[in-house]
Amino acid sequence: MSQTPDSAVRTHVHQQRSAFLDDLAEWLRIPSVSAQPEHAGDVRRSAEWLAGKLAETGFPVAEVWETPGAPAVFAHWPSDDPDAPTVLVYGHHDVQPAAREDGWRTDPFEPETVDGRLYARGAADDKGQVLLHTLGVRAHLAATGRTAPAVHLKLLVEGEEESGSPHFRDLVERRADRLAADAVVVSDTGMWSEDTPTVCTGMRGLAECEITFRGPDQDIHSGSFGGAVPNPATVAARIVAALHDEDERVTVPGFYDGVVPLSDAERELFAELPFDEAAWLRTARSHGTLGESGYSTLERLWARPTAEVNGIGGGYQGPGGKTVVPASAVVKLSFRLVAGQEPDAVERAVADWVADRVPPGIRHEIAFSGATRPCLTPLDHPALGSVVRAMGRAFDGAKIRFTREGGSGPAADLRDVLGAPVLFLGISVPSDGWHGPDEKVELDLLLKGVEAAAHLWEDLARTLR
Repeated sequence: MSQTPDSAVRTHVHQQRSAFLDDLAEWLRIPSVSAQPEHAGDVRRSAEWLAGKLAETGFPVAEVWETPGAPAVFAHWPSDDPDAPTVLVYGHHDVQPAAREDGWRTDPFEPETVDGRLYARGAADDKGQVLLHTLGVRAHLAATGRTAPAVHLKLLVEGEEESGSPHFRDLVERRADRLAADAVVVSDTGMWSEDTPTVCTGMRGLAECEITFRGPDQDIHSGSFGGAVPNPATVAARIVAALHDEDERVTVPGFYDGVVPLSDAERELFAELPFDEAAWLRTARSHGTLGESGYSTLERLWARPTAEVNGIGGGYQGPGGKTVVPASAVVKLSFRLVAGQEPDAVERAVADWVADRVPPGIRHEIAFSGATRPCLTPLDHPALGSVVRAMGRAFDGAKIRFTREGGSGPAADLRDVLGAPVLFLGISVPSDGWHGPDEKVELDLLLKGVEAAAHLWEDLARTLR
């Protein structure tokens, strides 16, 4: 199988650029905010729009799949070669809430192009990175002369990722026969920077909980009763204070069980990245770094598990004083998990650890939200080499480096249910402002992503045979 000339792909992408961006702008005008019930109809309209566009692109199968929540979209374009491997692309069509008063310069759902950047909610996260596959597969066909992709190509684009993917795993399990694949490509990630192209190799998982501590049946006088009854706010503070030791390691017994350690090779690869800690701190709006001893900032963000206090409260919060022993207090915790950790095991360990620290006279309840499992692609996996080569061709032979991401997503559900390796192909950069005002996508990078997708299918067809 000969390699497609890079110029043929680039020529097709250039010729179709205007029509592709018009399509993207049309899709971005649909406010598919899954977290807000008033936009449920818009999320459905977004799914229907995408299914129609995939059919127009040439996918013989393009369907809207129902869930108990928002609909997903499935598409399938079989290869002419019955023995070709199958690749499933994952993304999402729902977006975060956005309003002009949040600080946007313009209407977040009226796309605007300025200086080579397309501003709109969803431009980078994740509509732009989903839609690039439509032009990518057409460029692949145009450059190779094929009438169908080199792989059996499938897409699954969910509508609830920004709401925690509550129905995603069930959907994947119910539709596992239709989704069966030899590899999964996730296009919901990013690169290090505009001039440092990278491939992501992993995402952390997530477990989170809310703990309520209850003491007296109502707020009571701290002079009449304080010092003689347990104070739930004090218990909450002690729990929080005990969560880390002096080396910033999580003290929950068993928390680190199974953690896959960083290899020396990966630590060296992380260290190659042009990381400016002072600039990173400015982006973080923070005034200093702090984390687990023995690890760099990037290692802490990408490859080590964490425990964070997301909120703590209890008792009187108004102006002036109110001398009471409060009736209750609440702590919200989240745990970012890495490869080798199981959310269920972490949740049990946290629940036991909290229970051991609650004194008599305090009742407590701990409620866990839906968890996300971590996902990691081994550096020596052959299919990862395909992504690296495709990105290298799109970026004119530039060295492709490696990152992980500190955030979380449902990629591990696809890996676990389908038994397929997960690869990441993303072109967004930190300045794109995911979830914030003035979200944008760099149009030159978006079209590089189109080229990478166009090159990927031939390479994976060879690698996965």
